[in-house]
Amino acid sequence: MPESVPGAGYVFAALFVMFVVTVALRAAPFVALSALRNSAFVDFLGRTMPAGVMVILVMYTLRDVGSATWLPAAIGLAGTVGMHVWRRNAALSTVVGTGLYLVASTVWS
Repeated sequence: MPESVPGAGYVFAALFVMFVVTVALRAAPFVALSALRNSAFVDFLGRTMPAGVMVILVMYTLRDVGSATWLPAAIGLAGTVGMHVWRRNAALSTVVGTGLYLVASTVWS
């Protein structure tokens, strides 16, 4: 074999290092979460982040709504909020709101 090809020991050592790093990176969030499970900060984030993320997503979605596209966006948003208030199911609310938006944008475009 040419000298530039690494030996079998080198290849196995590199694979072992990759394996250890991969397992450590996959386990790190679970280890960190177990240490923070009773933390007041994590409890606060668990209560406030879902609403904060939804507000940011709504603002991002509605930032480019113009005078010609506001009606389908308003219908989709109202359908999403209404379905969520009624059923308290995020997946169902998202599907219904998206469907209403698509139908409304097809009808009014």
